[in-house]
Amino acid sequence: MTGVVVVPAVGRFADLATVLAPRRPGGEACWCMSYRDSRVPGSGRADVMRAECEREPGPGVLAYVDGEVAGWCSVAPRSSYRRLTRSRTLPWLEGPEPWSVVCFVVRAGHRGRGLMHDLLAGAVAHAAAHGAAVVEGYPVDTGGARLDGAAGYVGTLELFERAGFRRAAPTTARSGGRPRWLVRREL
Repeated sequence: MTGVVVVPAVGRFADLATVLAPRRPGGEACWCMSYRDSRVPGSGRADVMRAECEREPGPGVLAYVDGEVAGWCSVAPRSSYRRLTRSRTLPWLEGPEPWSVVCFVVRAGHRGRGLMHDLLAGAVAHAAAHGAAVVEGYPVDTGGARLDGAAGYVGTLELFERAGFRRAAPTTARSGGRPRWLVRREL
């Protein structure tokens, strides 16, 4: 895809809101808080993400296509995701603390063009720029079958493997009824 730039979300809350905010007035959205802290009520999620966008390293990266915000990838140190620190389904492996890629969102009109590959590459670069030694993800293994769009927010095993990640551990987690893997990439 031409004209794609991936940058940290620091200082870009308005663009993050373009990607993550609910489409209808009064609606609720995840705001990528499911892994960070699901206890935050829907009405407070935007404020938490606004604060995250005001400090380094920020909550993740944004992709722009020809200057228009087109997608999002949540990436941060694993310990910053409350759900991951307490997970019984996604194991914590020995070694240095990894940065975790937990969510992708690509806006309508930009899907099906490989933008998730750009987002993942940008997430890895962002983690490396902040001293990460390891980046991990928890993608779904589609087994070659088509995946429901909502179940694919974690990425696919194929996406991560093409980006140089290796299967590190099976998990008991599932998305869209399909198994998920813990995958890692050493930096």
